[in-house]
Amino acid sequence: MNPADIKILAIVPAFNECGNIGRTVREIRLRGLSTETQGDSPLHVDILVIDDGSVDATAQEARQAGGMVISLPFNLGIGAAVQTGFQYAQKYQYDIAVQIDGDGQHDPAFLDKITGPIRRDEADMVVASRFLEKTGGFQSSFSRRVGIHFFVHLINGLTGVRINDPTSGFRAFNKKMIALFSEYYPHDFPEPEAIVVAQQAGGRIVEIPVMMRARESGSSSIRYFKTLYYMAKVTLAILLLMIRQRKVKA
Repeated sequence: MNPADIKILAIVPAFNECGNIGRTVREIRLRGLSTETQGDSPLHVDILVIDDGSVDATAQEARQAGGMVISLPFNLGIGAAVQTGFQYAQKYQYDIAVQIDGDGQHDPAFLDKITGPIRRDEADMVVASRFLEKTGGFQSSFSRRVGIHFFVHLINGLTGVRINDPTSGFRAFNKKMIALFSEYYPHDFPEPEAIVVAQQAGGRIVEIPVMMRARESGSSSIRYFKTLYYMAKVTLAILLLMIRQRKVKA
């Protein structure tokens, strides 16, 4: 791909992220994809914030920072918000979509690294991992790490694909995956299931090491759900997906 011709969309789902979202948008614009690896042809990133029914000033703050904003009529959840971004990317024919959280945990300095395998046609989907190498940075809570460890083994056992950070929401996708996820994207706690969806569709999935950060304001919505409930619900969704896929192939 000629860097000047690549259309990249940063999909930023956000729910009540006033205090975080403006900084995230500015960082993507200023630090995202520099000229360090692209010479005189830097990659340009469009930024689309999906305001998932926020009751604070998330949408206004995102626009003021220079992002495009789609405001959903009410809180539909992370899956619907991200799928809205994929549908936008599909409609406007983006070459690469990058999912990045609006809470500031994902460092836009790694955007060049995470899109690299796709630009080199080495992968269809790239997952940024906190655990692939000892890179330091934010590692999540103990209860979350228990769930992550469980899904590493579940996904590996069912698909043969080993992703060390299957709940990471920092990901890059090519046109094939954009088309796939614009049609279907998991709803609640979608990240582990999305890996299985991509694998079942023949996607080449790779993982790269990054450093992540703790959010600077607000709180994660995941704290409202018990880890065991999260693990049970996502496991059931993955198993049902595998059963449906086998029936289709049969």
